[in-house]
Amino acid sequence: MLRVELLVALCICVSLAAARRSPQADSTEKWMKSIKSRYSDNVFEDALLDVPDLIRKYRYPVEVHSVTTQDGYILELHRIPHGRDANNVPNQKKPVVYLLHGMLTSSADYVLMGPGRGLAYILAEEGFDVWMGNARGNYYSRRHVSLNPDSKLNTAYWKFSWDQIGNMDLPAVVDYVLAVSGQKGLHYVGHSQGTTSFFVFGSMRPEYNDKIISMHALAPVAYMAHNESPLLQFVSPHATRIESLASLIGIGEFMPSNDFTTSFGSKYCRDGSAFQPVCSSLFFYMGGRNEEQHNATMLPVVMGHTPAGISVRQLAHYGQGIADGYFRRYDFGNRLSNFREYGSFTPPPYDLSKITAPVYLHYSENDHLAHVNDVERLYKELSTPIKYRVPMPSFAHIDFTYGINAKELVYDSVINIIKGYEGIV
Repeated sequence: MLRVELLVALCICVSLAAARRSPQADSTEKWMKSIKSRYSDNVFEDALLDVPDLIRKYRYPVEVHSVTTQDGYILELHRIPHGRDANNVPNQKKPVVYLLHGMLTSSADYVLMGPGRGLAYILAEEGFDVWMGNARGNYYSRRHVSLNPDSKLNTAYWKFSWDQIGNMDLPAVVDYVLAVSGQKGLHYVGHSQGTTSFFVFGSMRPEYNDKIISMHALAPVAYMAHNESPLLQFVSPHATRIESLASLIGIGEFMPSNDFTTSFGSKYCRDGSAFQPVCSSLFFYMGGRNEEQHNATMLPVVMGHTPAGISVRQLAHYGQGIADGYFRRYDFGNRLSNFREYGSFTPPPYDLSKITAPVYLHYSENDHLAHVNDVERLYKELSTPIKYRVPMPSFAHIDFTYGINAKELVYDSVINIIKGYEGIV
């Protein structure tokens, strides 16, 4: 209750203050003017466009693909097969890079900051065949061959966590992407939950390690004993009960995509709004505070695409990792259910030693979701890891996707490593 009162007080104080522009407004407008002769420069329009239309708006080639998993989930993939200004010859075989987003987000994370800033665009210009995944249950992958995600009487569709994303989604996607591209292996880049899913994938489906040329974990999340996320810290004590309680009232989904956040972001989080600092504060609350890398001008776009929806079990599974300090499979809350699922009364740990693909851990000191101590524990258990610390002490969790200098601080290193594997100078 105290937090709510403080937030209301903050809103009142900010409302009384004079409206001001984002500190990054000038640089963002300069970037927009540089492309104005060919493209729209309307951030409110970008907030409303879906990912394929957003890519088309900036005149990049885009393909939409569907993959059905072994357990019937229909996933949507977005592909940028070549660049716009460079490496733009169609139907030319290129090295494949697969991108997977974090929790509550989607493939939009890799394009919403625009050409020259979004990782997908940068990779396409560098000569890569870029595929962006969407985990089951999010806005773009909210379909199933028989289950209804909108049913309030039966929440069976939502009985999954990032365990199934790694064990079911990724094998189906990797096989599909390699078949379509004609390649024998691909490079994997994940952020946050996109890294957790890979660690599940590599340990539970070790035969796929040979298909991963290199894996790049941006803000790697496996062990969470030192996690400082307010949301996950709140969930943690209730992690083994939260899903069953939610199911009783017909809720299996957490923070689905909705029009409210889009309209709220465009109205209250835009430059010139007295409430923009409040939006920034909420943004920091969820993703970590780093004003130096925060581009408040782009908040309407971010909020137009986030949240994208997850299952309650995804959240609960992370909460369990904080509570028990392990990186292991989902705990159903009773010994019989665990035994029925796993053949043991407690959930088995993920055997990280089975991950033989080269893993690069790109981490930062100011990441409250991927704490350096937890990253170090992960590093010690992987077979062939290499650590890259972001050379900015204040760099936060969300900066890996939305940070102003993410390209210079993170993406350039990732691309250089990938080029090294491909023999590209």
